[in-house]
Amino acid sequence: MMLTKVKANKVTYTNPIFNKMTEEEIKAYQEDLLRKQLKYVYRNSEYYRRKFIKAGASPEDIRTFSDYQNLPIFMDKTAERISQQESMERFGHPFGMHLCSSPDDIVFTGTTSGTSGVPTFTYSFTEEDVEFMNRYIRHMLDYGGIHAGDRLLFSHSLGIYATSSILFGVRSHGVLPIDVDVRAGSKTILQYAMMTKPSGAMMTPSLAEHLITRAGELGWNVRDLGLQAIFTVGEIGVGVPEVKKRIEEAYGCRIYDYLGELGFSCDSDEYHGIHCVAPDLNLFPNDLIDPETKQPLEIYDGVIGERVTSELNLKGLPRIRYATGDVIQVFTSECPGCGFKGRRIKFVGRADDMLIVKGANVYPSAIKKVISTFVPDITGELRIVLNNPPPRVVPPLQIKLEYNSAFDRTKLPELEARIKNALHTEARLTPEIIWCEPGTLEKSLTKTPLFEKNY
Repeated sequence: MMLTKVKANKVTYTNPIFNKMTEEEIKAYQEDLLRKQLKYVYRNSEYYRRKFIKAGASPEDIRTFSDYQNLPIFMDKTAERISQQESMERFGHPFGMHLCSSPDDIVFTGTTSGTSGVPTFTYSFTEEDVEFMNRYIRHMLDYGGIHAGDRLLFSHSLGIYATSSILFGVRSHGVLPIDVDVRAGSKTILQYAMMTKPSGAMMTPSLAEHLITRAGELGWNVRDLGLQAIFTVGEIGVGVPEVKKRIEEAYGCRIYDYLGELGFSCDSDEYHGIHCVAPDLNLFPNDLIDPETKQPLEIYDGVIGERVTSELNLKGLPRIRYATGDVIQVFTSECPGCGFKGRRIKFVGRADDMLIVKGANVYPSAIKKVISTFVPDITGELRIVLNNPPPRVVPPLQIKLEYNSAFDRTKLPELEARIKNALHTEARLTPEIIWCEPGTLEKSLTKTPLFEKNY
């Protein structure tokens, strides 16, 4: 695969003014935006007024980022659902009591997946919001070599889902989206891609991997698509070296990890995390809390904590001091791949996915990272079996794995011993391995589940 570079192209901030600023100057710029945004949400949202009053504070009290961190968490997913229910009952709209504009001004709404049963309309934007955010998508596409006049395969769940908002940025860049709903199936996605020959693609890492196999079954090769870049979101995939290498070698192009408008990875051969290019959009990733105590954490190179989001320029449904449940690792050092001097992050997992096994905290992503190193002896598919509600697990933790169809089954005991040793070394875990035949563990075209819940 002809992708190796001596030095990756340097990632820059979307707004070029930040490229010449020091870290302290960027912080001062953010603090100014924060002061204005807090006054805005206080004026326009009953929900945020209540939160300030309950905290015994007002926007005028918040002069610095340190002042802001002394405020309690204003919202999490549970509080968001309660806010949404109240606005439905009182005002007949689902945007929540934290809505800061008229409901009539919302031009796009995108929901969470509603895996708990109740979707939230978290991603609801005014026209001004959409126009502001489009620039970040244009910037990412430009970096990946996708320009006006190009076509881009867009394979996510279409309609009232968060990823659909990305299409505004794609179109504003002069790029034609070939938007094929992932629910149409892998064969349909591949057919449209073969017909339209897009320059780039947006999908989940799970789908990118699945299409490699599915194309082979159909007598095709994904390399023949001629893609120049793949942008993936929604899962920890690109951050696993073996997954990144497998996808890039199969498609013959670079794969990028991104987090909506907030940032994207560079085109280095090695993965160095999502580069945070939007300090004028969000305080992310400078606001971290301890996942258990919810107390603020100091930001230093390598710190791990729960991501708190605060949107600095959105006017419709801005999230302020919102505990996301995402556990991330923040890097403050210069990117060794491209030289970007701003913040970078890697996802560790979800706070509510963390397991406690013999007193040790274990994230599914850490297990997946180890398991991926044993492909192609195994397929890479796995399920963590939970017989009781997490986080505490009665040992041993059970993990279902698929051996590869070409693997000599008489060597499974030896392979199992190697996997257990690797998990013990890398994740402080000695599991029980349950072997499955290839194809037993269903592959999702969106987010592949890692848990099998038997309770």
